Amino acid sequence: MKKIKSVVTGGAGFIGSNLVDKLVAEGHYVTVIDNLSTGRLSNISHHSKKTVKFLNLDISKTKKLSKIIKGNSYIFHLAGLADIVPSIENPQTYFSANVTGTLNILNACRNLRIKKFIYAASASCYGIPKKYPTKENSKIDPKYPYALTKFLGEQMVMHWAQVYNMPNISFRFFNAYGLRSRTTGAYGAVFGVFLAQKLSNKPLTIVGNGKQTRDFIHVSDLVNAIYKASVKKNLTGQIFNLGSGKETSVNEIAKIIGGKKINVPKRPGEPDRSKADISKIKKELNWKPTVSIKSGINELLQNIDNWSDAPVWTPNLIMKATKTWFKLLKKK
Repeated sequence: MKKIKSVVTGGAGFIGSNLVDKLVAEGHYVTVIDNLSTGRLSNISHHSKKTVKFLNLDISKTKKLSKIIKGNSYIFHLAGLADIVPSIENPQTYFSANVTGTLNILNACRNLRIKKFIYAASASCYGIPKKYPTKENSKIDPKYPYALTKFLGEQMVMHWAQVYNMPNISFRFFNAYGLRSRTTGAYGAVFGVFLAQKLSNKPLTIVGNGKQTRDFIHVSDLVNAIYKASVKKNLTGQIFNLGSGKETSVNEIAKIIGGKKINVPKRPGEPDRSKADISKIKKELNWKPTVSIKSGINELLQNIDNWSDAPVWTPNLIMKATKTWFKLLKKK
């Protein structure tokens, strides 16, 4: 039986590698394009070369994309940079990766007969929403360059669907978590911070009063939704929220993980709540999340040694890492 051929940009990263697992399980031959700026080869090394091909390329610079993509049926564009503070300090780098990179891969696909192009957008485009749960037609108000560049990428994806009749879908990811989430790099996602702190017997750093909520979605639920969209016929030019549709506070997460806690100042430009309205995706894709936050965190705790090489953030280190954030995003 002939294998289905797919390309996953950012396929050595957290979400990308989990998607590669799903595609291989569904009988795909996958070409992974990743420059390993945040991805790791160890995330995909368990796959045979008969099912996964790895190419170390930067999609914002390479001119080989059309040749690589030709003959593939499905393109999953997950490559990009995703940290807030570095995007504030180096916006040009983020525009190059998230906007130019997206333009390059769209152009590479423009004259090819692909079955589906899936784009990983971000719910950060909503900024601080006025309504919860937040619908796809809510006001767009990005608060920092990362959020802006991901939204600009989405705009191009939708424009290419309209002008070039490409079968494009965009997912606005809420807070994805799970195994293989990044363990190194800039200060960021709460799970990585807390797990490294717990492993080192350090207090968990609670931002503000810890009552702020986020919509956390387990990576397995997320990739299942992406796969469903890829195989659904006559689905194009659509934007979907991709979250759990539930809110969990930082305090609740800290309680499940366990350990001492210490509070650090609340950061400007961050919403107090996050909750996706997932009625559209549930209806269109007949999809719903299945992994509870408690079982998802227990999975992380069972694999906590994965965070042994992660930086251990203390209040002083956090203040230094977020200095630019406070300086530029504080209320005038």
